[in-house]
Amino acid sequence: MRRRTPPPPSPLPQRDGIDAVRVRLPGEGAWATVREHLVERLGPARAGIVDGLLEAGLVVGADGRAVAPDAAYVPGMFVWYHRDVPPEVPVPFPLEIVHRDEHIVVVDKPHFLATTPRGSHVTESALARLRRELDIPALGAAHRLDRLTAGLVLFTVRPEERGAYQSLFRDRRVRKVYEAVAPYDPELVLPRTVRSRIVKERGVLAAYEVAGEPNAVSRVELVEHGARGLGRYRLLPATGQTHQLRVHMNALGVPILGDPLYPEVAAPVPAGDFRRPLQLLARELEFTDPLTGTELRLRSGRVLEAWTSYDGWAAAPSAGAAQ
Repeated sequence: MRRRTPPPPSPLPQRDGIDAVRVRLPGEGAWATVREHLVERLGPARAGIVDGLLEAGLVVGADGRAVAPDAAYVPGMFVWYHRDVPPEVPVPFPLEIVHRDEHIVVVDKPHFLATTPRGSHVTESALARLRRELDIPALGAAHRLDRLTAGLVLFTVRPEERGAYQSLFRDRRVRKVYEAVAPYDPELVLPRTVRSRIVKERGVLAAYEVAGEPNAVSRVELVEHGARGLGRYRLLPATGQTHQLRVHMNALGVPILGDPLYPEVAAPVPAGDFRRPLQLLARELEFTDPLTGTELRLRSGRVLEAWTSYDGWAAAPSAGAAQ
């Protein structure tokens, strides 16, 4: 099997912890110029943006030289540019470092902070923040947490070592423990293992269950129940489907508090609304470091406010809140 040649390194430095966009021109196509391809790729509505970048010399080739506005299309050529990122509302919660060594950084991510740049959350992502704060431009994420979920996330220091840590998650060699606050149902028999097939369509906010071979497995345990008809749950996912724990808790009839998607998709909240966070926390990560052989068991120090101080969490209405 022929090995794929890695792309050349970016000639542009990061900006605010964000890598430049890399585009490889396809091997086949009817474009006469680099501009024509970029306009088709980004959409005709962004033709003015493409022209502005080219005219300002902000699109460069592998040698770092500016690509001329009328540069001929060359199949297989790489070009880079920085996209214009609109100002983002800062997420006003800190990232806590739980473990750091020469290979990895494990952080305790707050609610509302994306793990990696995506959509409208770019500079306000854990990856971009850590690159800036720790001055580690090559830092990369080994896995992801939903933006609305808080807790432990593992990042790698060296790109060439990322695959070793990503394989831990891919091969299910990481023991993950989550905690959630949800309604208490005395008739729900727990603990139990939930198995189902979950589908997440691109462009559709909520995932859903369908008939078929299970691809999502979660163990659900009730830790305790208390006032206001709430329970504190311990969740152990054996697989990693998108929104898996949220879907399974909803299917059991006990949707997680603060969930804007399950059981129903709520209207979007304004940027900067950080009230009533989803009461889901990635509490523990346990694994054997693939490079050092060290056994690591890491734990989040965060608390789920709906359990410790429901009145504070529920002080103002927000998406997905239980009434």
